[in-house]
Amino acid sequence: MCANCGKEGGDVTNTCNKCKMVKYCNAACKKKHRHKHKKDCEEHVRQAAERAAELHDEKLFKQPPPPFEDCPICFLRMPSYPSGSSYQSCCGKVICSGCGFAPVYDNQGKKDDIQKCPYCRAPAPTIITVEDSHERYKRRMEVGDAHAIYNLGCCYHDGGNLLCGFLPHDMDKALELWHRAAKLDFAAAYTNIGFAYKEGRGIEVDKDKALHYYELGAMGGDTVARHNLGKLEANGGNFDRALKHLIIAASDGNEQSLKFIKQMYTCGFAKKEDYMKALQLYQTYLGEIKSSQRDEAAAARKDCHYY
Repeated sequence: MCANCGKEGGDVTNTCNKCKMVKYCNAACKKKHRHKHKKDCEEHVRQAAERAAELHDEKLFKQPPPPFEDCPICFLRMPSYPSGSSYQSCCGKVICSGCGFAPVYDNQGKKDDIQKCPYCRAPAPTIITVEDSHERYKRRMEVGDAHAIYNLGCCYHDGGNLLCGFLPHDMDKALELWHRAAKLDFAAAYTNIGFAYKEGRGIEVDKDKALHYYELGAMGGDTVARHNLGKLEANGGNFDRALKHLIIAASDGNEQSLKFIKQMYTCGFAKKEDYMKALQLYQTYLGEIKSSQRDEAAAARKDCHYY
């Protein structure tokens, strides 16, 4: 029905450009009814914006899935920090530091003298040439392996003689690869893109885009993105929203988020109950990733903390 003249049926397809809630039979009726509809239109737009914000927050603050599945060898929860796991370019599997540190045995139960992938038994990248390693990454990328694409982007970002080959520092190439990995829902790629926009790494600084990509990374389960969002909200004085982000990050093993909540509590911006909740969730996470093999791996590499 035309909101101005009341005409029913027919060609009543001219919609209000702002609220999209009322229709008219022609542009003349729309123009004539504009002053009567203005107040209702503004109210419709306000309600729609509030509802959109509510739906966005429901999705944003929902407990995200873990960024990686459980270790395919020991079946324990994967540690959230990169030093707690390793990507195998031979088979595309991500295994925990404990299983990567443990010895590999052959089919006769004897310890293998050659370092091999604990999952597929292919020779480890550390004993093959850089060219072979780069070829492995190319093969993984050809089958749409988001982790391989992301890692190669990090190699271009860092530059140097790395496991994925001797590559020059190329921020444009890094961003291209991170965007490819992000399209495959690799959460850490969103985080890196967000950081690039925040700091102006290879692109112009854009705080809104940085926030957008941090949110995508957080919803994908990346604890660094979630922690960054918490800090941004706290710096803006939005302490309730900051706590929501930081508690989720702490529950997924982000120790820095737990420390930040403690600082907020000390400064009076968080309650004791908030800190205790985050601490309990963090301790639960530690219990889920605990294993003797991971302890041995951490002791062997004291400079890397898988927690």
